Amino acid sequence: MNSTISFKHINKLAIPALISGVSEPILSITDTAIVGNMDVNATESLAAVGIVGAFISMLIWVLGQTRSAISSIVSQYVGANQLEDVKTLPSQAIFIITSLSVLIILGTFPFAEAIFKLYNASGLILENCVDYYRIRVLGFPFTLFTIAVFGAFRGLQNTYYPMIIALIGTFTNVVLDVVLVYGIDGFISPMHIKGAAYSSLIAQALMAIFSAYYLLKKTEIPLKGTFPFNKEIERFLLMILNLFVRTLALNVTLYYANAFSTSYGKQYIAAYTIAINFWFLGAFIVDGYASAGNILSGKLLGANRPDLLIKLSNKLIKYGIVVGMILAVVGAILYYPLGTIFSNDPEVLNQFYSIFWIVLAMQPFCALAFIFDGMFKGLGMMKYLRNLLLISTFLVFVPLLFWLDSLDLKLYAVFIAFTAWIIARGIPLILKFRSLFLPSAQND
Repeated sequence: MNSTISFKHINKLAIPALISGVSEPILSITDTAIVGNMDVNATESLAAVGIVGAFISMLIWVLGQTRSAISSIVSQYVGANQLEDVKTLPSQAIFIITSLSVLIILGTFPFAEAIFKLYNASGLILENCVDYYRIRVLGFPFTLFTIAVFGAFRGLQNTYYPMIIALIGTFTNVVLDVVLVYGIDGFISPMHIKGAAYSSLIAQALMAIFSAYYLLKKTEIPLKGTFPFNKEIERFLLMILNLFVRTLALNVTLYYANAFSTSYGKQYIAAYTIAINFWFLGAFIVDGYASAGNILSGKLLGANRPDLLIKLSNKLIKYGIVVGMILAVVGAILYYPLGTIFSNDPEVLNQFYSIFWIVLAMQPFCALAFIFDGMFKGLGMMKYLRNLLLISTFLVFVPLLFWLDSLDLKLYAVFIAFTAWIIARGIPLILKFRSLFLPSAQND
């Protein structure tokens, strides 16, 4: 195997992954910006998009972990030059995960109102949540299908086609958002928040279609399900189980952040929605390098090259800090114009501006945490990731949030707790990684 882990090599994987990764928060940010500037009930609709977005993100992150599991296993077999042994795994994984998504639709659709009452939504906000969710959730199987296909491409060390697919979905969503939310005089009546939901649904379906096309045309991975199950299906399911528990802990964090923000009032949850979407955008920009770490670490582990794993981690630490600082500086320069893109409500903007600096300050810490999170997924060390997130959520974020809330810090409480949570996730990953591979690398 090539003994160099160059900037060019990393960026060949990272840049397309970055572009495809950014498409996901752009879909949410587009909904946020378009809905937040409607002429009718903009603040209530913006709050609803934020609440439903948090719940749908929870569902996607819980079941969307197939991408990491598939990528980890496939990349390790690529590194060991044994891809033929796992060619049937992706199609079997896709069948399992899309079947579960249909069950989730059936289980949540009738109870949408009760679900969003748990987020402290009421009145017009609750009504908008139910309308928006019952359309958006229909795209859930398409999203999980696409995510699983992206996992197969990542395992094959290919981030180019996921980028193309993501760009198609993003462009479709942006155009349809404008058309369906605001309408076109004489042709299409404004659909308001429902229009935003239909835009996302159509974009998700289109991405699934292109995902199937590129996988079948550009790889040797079949989509037709076969039996018996692949020999790695048990390891895949164990990874998914660990990531499932881990993602539940992650969503406990997002649930409390949403619930506390909503309880402070509609201006606070609207401001939180804008801020958290920028946080997600930063996370997905960094995800390009996290994806490169994920892809390459699995391959290097399969090839038994601890020396290259250490070289890779050292480079990604540098890149992560630089990217995080760039995000913080750009956000600082555009501090006030960014807020006006999403709302013209002075009270919402005041709350947003008061805490946005915290989101910017945590970006370098986020970069390191997300990059090493990706590397550990590539290594298949899902159990360690599970335990670490349980600790950082229930021993750091939750108690700190409750304490700061008792001091009446409101959104400050939410985002200070977020920062501590990120630091508690990132530092142990770096220390653990180096303890695992540095001794072997030095011996080599």
